[in-house]
Amino acid sequence: MNKEKFDELNVFGLGNPNDAYKQYFIGNSYLNPLARLEDIGLSLANVTFEPSCRNNWHIHKSSKGGGQILICTAGSGWYQEEGKEAFSLNPGDVIVIPANVKHWHGAKKDSWFSHIAVEVPGENNENIWLEEVSVEHYNNL
Repeated sequence: MNKEKFDELNVFGLGNPNDAYKQYFIGNSYLNPLARLEDIGLSLANVTFEPSCRNNWHIHKSSKGGGQILICTAGSGWYQEEGKEAFSLNPGDVIVIPANVKHWHGAKKDSWFSHIAVEVPGENNENIWLEEVSVEHYNNL
């Protein structure tokens, strides 16, 4: 999907470059906060990935509760949990990621991709950023 068509469909907006987390992404990503943890006890943001952009493997660590929910809104992407096959993400897909599960997500090679990321409340929540998704692994999808 090209940028012009994607912008028409990305109703939650591109936001700003995701500079605070740039070191955990291959390619450029953008962040548009929709609700802040400090305001309502829940973090909610539209995350946009340029084509081929993906985040590193990571874990949403929690001792109770926690995890993340992805609500796919525009474009096409990938999601994969460690030890499982990657699967295609499209608008309308909802992914529930349990706490303490190693995973990654991002755009397909030929498409922009956006999802709303919901950080699930829990106890002792912490994001653990791990290794990059290798070019070889990504290109084999």
